[in-house]
Amino acid sequence: MSQNTENGGRMKRFGPFEADLQTQELLKRGRPIRLGGQSSMVLKMLLERAPEMVTREELKAALWPTDTFVDFEHGLNTAVKKLRDALSDSAENPKWIETLPRRGYRFIGEIAAPVVPVILVEPGRIKSPHTIWLKIAAGILATLACTAGVGLGYRWFRHGAPLEPSRSLTPLPFTALPGVETSPAFSPDGSRITFAWNGDPASNEKGFDLYVKGIGSETMVRLTQHPSEWLSPVWSSDGTQIAFHRIAGADTGIYIVPALGGPERKLLATHVPYAVAAPISWSPDGKWIAFGNPLPTEPHGASGSRTHADRIFLISPDTLETRPLPHDPKCRHESTPTFSHSGSKLAYVCVRSTNDLELIIIGLPDGAPKTVVAVADYMTSFAWAADDSKLVLSVYNGSVPELFEAPLADGQLQQLPLPPNAAWPVVSSKGDKVAYSASSDKINIWRKDLLNPDLPPVKLISSTQIQTHPQYSPDGKHIAFNSSRSGPWKLWVSDADGTNLVQLSNLETAMGGTLGWSPDSKQIVVGSKPKANHETYIVDISERVSKKLVTNSVDVSAPSWSHDGKWIYFRAHEAFGHKLYRCPAGGGQKILVSADPDSIGPKESSDGQEVYFAERELNALLMKVSLEQPNSELLAKGLPRVSNWTLWTIAAGGIYFVPADTPRSLCYFDFTTKQIREVFKVEKNFDNGLSVSPDGRWLLYSQVDEENSDIMLVDHFS
Repeated sequence: MSQNTENGGRMKRFGPFEADLQTQELLKRGRPIRLGGQSSMVLKMLLERAPEMVTREELKAALWPTDTFVDFEHGLNTAVKKLRDALSDSAENPKWIETLPRRGYRFIGEIAAPVVPVILVEPGRIKSPHTIWLKIAAGILATLACTAGVGLGYRWFRHGAPLEPSRSLTPLPFTALPGVETSPAFSPDGSRITFAWNGDPASNEKGFDLYVKGIGSETMVRLTQHPSEWLSPVWSSDGTQIAFHRIAGADTGIYIVPALGGPERKLLATHVPYAVAAPISWSPDGKWIAFGNPLPTEPHGASGSRTHADRIFLISPDTLETRPLPHDPKCRHESTPTFSHSGSKLAYVCVRSTNDLELIIIGLPDGAPKTVVAVADYMTSFAWAADDSKLVLSVYNGSVPELFEAPLADGQLQQLPLPPNAAWPVVSSKGDKVAYSASSDKINIWRKDLLNPDLPPVKLISSTQIQTHPQYSPDGKHIAFNSSRSGPWKLWVSDADGTNLVQLSNLETAMGGTLGWSPDSKQIVVGSKPKANHETYIVDISERVSKKLVTNSVDVSAPSWSHDGKWIYFRAHEAFGHKLYRCPAGGGQKILVSADPDSIGPKESSDGQEVYFAERELNALLMKVSLEQPNSELLAKGLPRVSNWTLWTIAAGGIYFVPADTPRSLCYFDFTTKQIREVFKVEKNFDNGLSVSPDGRWLLYSQVDEENSDIMLVDHFS
């Protein structure tokens, strides 16, 4: 072992970079850099051996198991190139990594000396062991403090440490009503909050309407009489009006209503399909309302189906003039436009992929876009602080949304010391208050008899927590599912009747992720998200051990197994959106299946000739692609959109699915007749996942049995 490894410890600093050899995290001036697993391993080995050479054979042995079949030369070259790109290095004129042709690589940069505690002993005096260890401990703490100063923001974000240990924030209920209260918005003076609520008895739980309630008062004013799938409100700067984005089928659009009650006025019809794309913002001068709306792009496929990209527009509430905001080409989708309090800036979400989001700010009227925050997880919404110096945002930290702050000066996400399950944050104009929606749902697994659809469904697997994504094994003897009953999301299995529940491994499964059985019912492929990227693992149900699926992709999610057991299908992030691939079930080189940039949830047809998948995650089209011909097309002309990408499953002669326009109905599409029929309705909302038993008799689904969300209010925030 080299002297550098013995003395350097786990942290290696060179130039503006810091690498943690244990966690394989790379930071540049304290900001995390996306680096794939193979590139991270190459960097680790080079730093450990610097300035010695690491041979190509040694790298091959470390990066790929002996039973893995890949194009090693191409894979290693790709990993080194990605590493050089992350370090802004050049193969021709290297500053950090030198190539030794046909032999290997070595790190040639200067690695900063580690901080070593110094113990001073006066001549002629011997310190007691206790005193010496106190000084060593002080030196170590000083070293750790210096290290934390560089990487603390990223580690807080990933591991949930609070923004400031001494900062105390106390959330109190602003609403405590039955059902869901969500999507809050402060009045300009901070004395009232408007919000959406779906629990009014007069609405019979048919949807959300808009309400206004004063802080410190229990008197509510109902502003709308149109139960809707979703509402996103915002106040006018003078406090007299409230604009809102309604999602309600043909009535989806932007409306204005007096803040004290009165008739609605529709400004514009829109086609926003889901809540996270619905937030709108009213400029402080009152001239414009910013909103997102899908923009049709070019047709593709033999059927001429169309993909949709979300874009941002401005509309004048007085003249109804509409104009688009300039589009940033690197963004697959753009949404959630939010004016700063001063009105001089506009921030919005740039979606490159579902796990590669950026918050972008433009100066008004004609400023260039600037990325200020990078987010590697799902995000619900964000809000400006009162002085426009930072953003408050809700990001999924693991399996639940939590609140973070991001100062514009450095863009580092720092978690707020507030309870989890916090979404849709808003900040008062004075900055002294924060409101958000806090949810607590109970989701259980139900079974329906398809041969006797008039019989009531049976609650098969239940708890006070969440269980979702049920999947029958091919032999019909077991059910696999994801559950939070033991804390974080884990993979569980039960007998077919819902008894004998067993947690299969300590692997933390991805929130909302799919899972799939091997054809012999002995293994399960499941998604996980330990850090920035998705990973896929194969779990043996008898040995209860998991093995990572190794392929030449750094982001592997939504897996499923082929019918012959030879392949695993998955989704992987590319430079622009996602694509579908498959690789050998034992790991190896990925093969492109579909280049559709919004594809997810691949499932092989029973004859193994085609792959079905969803286009978009919510309000999704069902598509298919031949394994012989790469062009994707609609599964069937006239087939309605699916509520979300997990709410469909393949049966022997057709597909069971939940339509987006009737989200409490389970329907069946017959492959032969091309007809659609409704099978049954549920009293509550579906959650994620459908599965049909091998004999075709039973259908498993997860249902939101108890849905509750309250508006929480935090005073003395600033």
